[in-house]
This record gives sequence, C-alpha cells and structure tokens, in this order.
Amino acid sequence: MTTRRLFTAGLIALAALPAFAQEGKKGSGPNTAPALIEIAGTYSSRGLNADGTEYMGRAQIVQQGEAVEFTWFVGNDTFRGRGAIDGRLVAVDWGAESPVVYVVMPDGELHGTWDDGRALEKLTPN
Repeated sequence: MTTRRLFTAGLIALAALPAFAQEGKKGSGPNTAPALIEIAGTYSSRGLNADGTEYMGRAQIVQQGEAVEFTWFVGNDTFRGRGAIDGRLVAVDWGAESPVVYVVMPDGELHGTWDDGRALEKLTPN
C-alpha cells in the first residue's frame, strides 16, 4: 500500500509540472525568466528503494544561485551530490548512472525519483 501511495504521489507531481512552470514565472512576457527558488536548509527524508524497502533519514542542501549541493544521511551512510535548479526541477548528480530528480512543491517539499525512476524520495523541510 505504501509503495502505491508513493508511486501515485510521484505521478501526481510529474503531472503537475506544467502548472508549476507557469506559477514560477516573473512578469508576464514570453522572454520572462523563471523565479529562482530557494531550497537551502535541512530536510527530513523518506523514501522507497527500487526493491520496495522503505528508508528514512535527513538531507542538508546548500545553495548558491542555481547551484546546489546535497548531503543525504541514511542510517550509517552518507551520500553527496551536486546539481542545479531549473524552474521547479532540481537534478542532482550523486555518482550513480542516473541523477536524483526532484520537483519543488508549493509547500517547500521536494518530491523526487532516483535509480532511473525505480525509487522515490520525499524531502520535508525542518
């Protein structure tokens, strides 16, 4: 049941991307750049591995402009990655074959997928 809820949440987040893209615009002209979203801070993380097992932890995000650095703490493991924000999307290279890709939600949560879309993660601001 939890797998289905997380998967459904991920699909809803992806379906909402066009609306979020419009919401994040400054001004009203066709050449208007998206507003830069600030996501720096500490987050609680909850996720679902590709094998269906759940995990919990925390994440720290450092941001300079569009550049972001992530540090994830899950159990005794620490993972690090670097990426960039593009509108409401955040892509983070963490050394795996595929990046972690998040959608920044209106409430500040980050809903993401990793392992080439086979795993899900939600970051909640503390």
